[in-house]
Amino acid sequence: MKTFVESGITHLDLHGLKHHDVDSEVLNFTYQFQERLPLIIICGNSNKMVEIVSNILQQSNIEFSSPRFGIIRIEGV
Repeated sequence: MKTFVESGITHLDLHGLKHHDVDSEVLNFTYQFQERLPLIIICGNSNKMVEIVSNILQQSNIEFSSPRFGIIRIEGV
């Protein structure tokens, strides 16, 4: 898992992160960088990872979209 800025947008890459660690990483990233919206979370090709991240964001009432499979864009906190 790594955080980086590309084209002025802060990204969180979840490659290599275990499913049980996703909750805390996604929420920490979102709240830590909320002043820099939009944010991008890279889930990769894992249906399970996309589902986990989407559920976390929905339960936390965080606005997001999915511009393409494996990418989640956080729009509002």
